[in-house]
Amino acid sequence: MSEMELPEDLPQEASHEESAASVDKMYESWFLEYASYVILERAVPAIEDGLKPVQRRILHAMKEMDDGRFNKVANIIGQTMQYHPHGDASIGDAITNIGQKDLLIETQGNWGDIRTGDRAAAARYIEARLSKFALEVAFNAKTTEWQLSYDGRKNEPSTLPMKFPMLLSQGADGIAVGLSTKILPHNFLEIIDAAIKHLKGKPFTLHPDFLTFGMADVSNYNDGARGGKVLVRAHIEEVDKKTLSIKDVPYSITTSGLIESILKANEKGKIKIKSVTDNTAAEVELIVQLAQGVSIDQTIDALYAFTDCQISLSPNACIIIKDKPHFVGVSDLLKHSVADTKDLLRKELEIKLKELENDWHYSSLEKIFIEKRIYRDIEEETTWEGVLAAIDKGLSPYKKLFRRDITQEDIIKLTEIKIKRISKFDGFKADEHIKGVEEDIKTVQHNIEFLNDYAIAYYENLLKKFGKGKERKTEIKVFDTIQATKVAIANTKLYVNRKEGFIGSSLKKDEFVCDCSDIDDIIVFRKDGIMMVTKVADKTFVGKDIIHLDVFRKSDERTTYNMMYMDGTSGIVYAKRFNVTGITRDKEYDLTKGNKGSKITYFTSNANGEAEVVSITLSPGSSARIKTFDFYFEELSIKGRSSQGNQVTKYPVRQVKFKEQGRSTLSAPKIWYDAQVGRLNTDGYGVLLGSFNTEDRIIVFYKDGHYELTDFELSNRYETENILAIEKWLPNEAITAVYFDNDKKQFNIKRFRVETQTLKNKFLFIKEGNKNYLKFVTTHPEPTLTIYVGKKKADAETQEWKPAEHVEITGWKTIGTKLCDNDLLQIDATFPELKETAQATEQTEEDNDTDSAPTLF
Repeated sequence: MSEMELPEDLPQEASHEESAASVDKMYESWFLEYASYVILERAVPAIEDGLKPVQRRILHAMKEMDDGRFNKVANIIGQTMQYHPHGDASIGDAITNIGQKDLLIETQGNWGDIRTGDRAAAARYIEARLSKFALEVAFNAKTTEWQLSYDGRKNEPSTLPMKFPMLLSQGADGIAVGLSTKILPHNFLEIIDAAIKHLKGKPFTLHPDFLTFGMADVSNYNDGARGGKVLVRAHIEEVDKKTLSIKDVPYSITTSGLIESILKANEKGKIKIKSVTDNTAAEVELIVQLAQGVSIDQTIDALYAFTDCQISLSPNACIIIKDKPHFVGVSDLLKHSVADTKDLLRKELEIKLKELENDWHYSSLEKIFIEKRIYRDIEEETTWEGVLAAIDKGLSPYKKLFRRDITQEDIIKLTEIKIKRISKFDGFKADEHIKGVEEDIKTVQHNIEFLNDYAIAYYENLLKKFGKGKERKTEIKVFDTIQATKVAIANTKLYVNRKEGFIGSSLKKDEFVCDCSDIDDIIVFRKDGIMMVTKVADKTFVGKDIIHLDVFRKSDERTTYNMMYMDGTSGIVYAKRFNVTGITRDKEYDLTKGNKGSKITYFTSNANGEAEVVSITLSPGSSARIKTFDFYFEELSIKGRSSQGNQVTKYPVRQVKFKEQGRSTLSAPKIWYDAQVGRLNTDGYGVLLGSFNTEDRIIVFYKDGHYELTDFELSNRYETENILAIEKWLPNEAITAVYFDNDKKQFNIKRFRVETQTLKNKFLFIKEGNKNYLKFVTTHPEPTLTIYVGKKKADAETQEWKPAEHVEITGWKTIGTKLCDNDLLQIDATFPELKETAQATEQTEEDNDTDSAPTLF
């Protein structure tokens, strides 16, 4: 029988369109239900207590089991499975996560390590119990809203009555259907401080704090809302010139993951190291041995740029409010939590007030019942109704003394008093109890009336009881911007075939150009006047007749190109000087007038704006009277790359030859020191150190009495927190220093000249000794010091000192002479203008002014 011959009694199948519509509707319903379930029940925390359902159920189960002793985690998991229907693995992971945060759960045994990634021991080996903090803030059966568990056998809390912003303290991560949440953890003390400020109507700010320590740049935190960003770094310390020590790991990164990222960066040639050793024990310590000849500062920058020593976190505070997901900021979270806490405190006070009023009512009732011997009125009664009526009648004269009506339930309760209690009744103790209850009622009523003050006191009590040991762990800093192209190790060799027009790292049989990194851009100039910039690759065609190529540095305003070209239409030779600061990659730029047949006749690249002298020889057949003459590039202004240039000659040019090296036409670069990030810059951030020529140096004075000479490379890193002063070094001028000698309990002063020349080595120039420190230092040759001596500055004596007139210049290792006893409070200094010297005449007046003002911190 064919498909077309179906029996008539069989049901007719629905059409294809109807079936598809039914399936679509079915899946739409199922998907929405699934998505809602994952969002509300699995991934996103509730704003009321900051917990996901599994966390809430774990804490509830632990509260049921709580007897003050530790319980095996395996037992806790079993207890929790009565409420959480998703297996023991998810419960075990969740309880480990809570325990590692060391706030709600006290742990015992091996609970793993978030820094190393080591997992906790099996649940049967480790133990836990609720912390005193959790018992204080998370539980109150009288204010808890309950719901049936998944199987209907037990009640579980819909949310715990949390009187603390747990969501901010512990943070949260979760991926749901179509959305995710990432709330970073914050410091316990700072959260409470912010809550108190909010209750007092003061502004507050909150920044993340991580248990893994490290440093964080929160400049773009955006209050933890979507679109924000936090940069997190590990501390990297220089052990010696060949060794670095990594002292912690960024949040969410483990030591093994960090090591792997370092090894990968080394394999790709981004950094050059010999080895990485993990010495982590109680504290994180990764030892990185550097390859021979590698710069410490550049390697530190490269570790931040190419490894997990620096990561970026993107907060996304998504939470459940009234059964719907909302995106908020951490300030809103705190405000909402404070409002919830106030509401819970109010409910607790109202419940307590009601209990106290009932206590007062029944205590007063009992006192009258016994003292007035009303219990004797029931001796002749034979029925229960008669007993109740007799007691009610006996109490009638006293009903006006009570604050509410006496109910039948109150009377029944009186009948349950035992004879033993009546016989031992002490009216004085009863009066004292009633008086105490009345005082408690007044206190509770006062707290309800002044609920805001009560909430402030509540938070202050939390701070007092649980704040010890919870100081900030992550250092807040502003990070310097590290450009990957500037710190990448030169791991690639660049070659060129000038005639055929190919460049790349695979042309090993052709001309070697330079070492570069595989993320560099290469700038190329051709004889036809075309310039372009392209990425380093194995082999790239950039056009024939290449005359110059080099690594391109964006925004480089010092590299100057000197060029002559012949215009293809007029035959006129033009000269121009220009910089290339920004381009579109792989786009060709014509540096001539753009006429066909134009070509470059002379070209040089000058790293510091040098302007050479060239000799130009004209064609012998030209009609020019003078056929050989010199041309001075220094007479040209530096303009844009698209400028036409100045006319050199209208006659045909036979050749252009280099004749004489010229001087730089650019002023010496000005260098600033930015104390926020401990770096030098040319962008005007921080304090101006001065204008620097190639041979100039920077001198750094440290609080412990060391000095250090450095060059002015922008890659240099400085220990800002340990620096007392940083200045441009004037080699011929004396340095004035005041330091504390702890052995003799006095301050010494000395003047000396730096005699060392080694760069980036520290030299101790004060007396060696425990607790000796540098108080004041300057490189200005003739400072005037105002010294404040005494116990308090308001009563201090002032002395004016001119060290140049009283202190001889000695060697840098000398002890110096006594300035005063150990009651020196402060030193102020003024710096007169320097007299012109042979060195000063080579600088501008602005530079002299700059050099005369030391940079003190």
